[in-house]
Amino acid sequence: MSYERDNIRRMAGYQWGEQPDDPDTIKLNTNENPYPPSPLIGQALASLDPAALRVYPQPTAEPLRRRVADLHDLEAHNIIITNGGDEGLRLAMTTFVDPGQTFAMAEPSYSLYPVLAQIQDARLTKIPLQPDWLPPVDFAETLNAAGARMVCLVNPHAPSGTLMDVERIEHLAHEFNGVVLVDEAYVDFVDPHRGYNLMPLVRDLDNLLILRTFSKGYSLAGLRLGYLAGANPLIEPMLWKTRDSYNINAISQALGLAALEDPSWASSSWARVREGRARLSSGLNQLGFPVTPSEANFLLTKVPNHCPLPANRLQQHLKAQGILVRHFDSPVLSDKLRITVGTDEQNQRLIDVLRETLGAEKDTQ
Repeated sequence: MSYERDNIRRMAGYQWGEQPDDPDTIKLNTNENPYPPSPLIGQALASLDPAALRVYPQPTAEPLRRRVADLHDLEAHNIIITNGGDEGLRLAMTTFVDPGQTFAMAEPSYSLYPVLAQIQDARLTKIPLQPDWLPPVDFAETLNAAGARMVCLVNPHAPSGTLMDVERIEHLAHEFNGVVLVDEAYVDFVDPHRGYNLMPLVRDLDNLLILRTFSKGYSLAGLRLGYLAGANPLIEPMLWKTRDSYNINAISQALGLAALEDPSWASSSWARVREGRARLSSGLNQLGFPVTPSEANFLLTKVPNHCPLPANRLQQHLKAQGILVRHFDSPVLSDKLRITVGTDEQNQRLIDVLRETLGAEKDTQ
């Protein structure tokens, strides 16, 4: 006899990117930062007193909460600290979408969104993106017509890396009748010259939630630490009602504070990733692999017709060569690969293997 709920029995779980056992594998499949976190992280770890772990951590991660609020020129009541960005998504889903109500997302997007909707037993509406990887002009009208209670948009978009501008998101929030959650997991890698900053809108919009994570920009994916920013009426029910008690352990709180005490270290890694992104994009284009312009720490490339292997087989071929990249088995992505920007050495190894696969001569320069 099965005791699980019917909707849980029918669904498939989230499929995370492959985690290799071989430390020599070049891991370009899960969008991690290729550079280490600040040395202050190690110092904070070394200074932790193990005896302090016998007591519960600060329940709302208040010092970190206040520090994050200061970072964005907001108030602490605008912030909730979460166990990774994924907990923030789950909190928003369970707080604002009733079972049987409609959750909406752009398609394609982060594959966890539909899983969370299925867990909540919500109806799921997927709205296809345009060829430029942006929502259609009637996006808000479509959402309202579907009766959606919440929509999630990842910005920069995954898996393309396309950035939606602030004005367009602000217009969506004004026109949509539900909660707009903008997942900014990759926002630290946006070119600063773009002037993108969505955080000030939190003060003016009562239906906007912004998700951030320490996983990518601060090189702390193994820590599982993130936060949501929003108007207090959105944050308060999650903080005091639907959040797990003591959801952020004492070690994560201390390391999150340490990471924010060294902004120059983090920003220097973001700059290195942007530089590597440009070089990797150029190298792929030179091999005839067209690349979508990206503001994230990954690139989406179409496998060209002159490649002897289709995208799914090329992904497996690269794996056999010790390089992991991501392939998605969906109609709009089946001929493409998503490639995380690695170190210069990792990126060059990928280019060399692709060149060999195409049968081209290596650059002798």
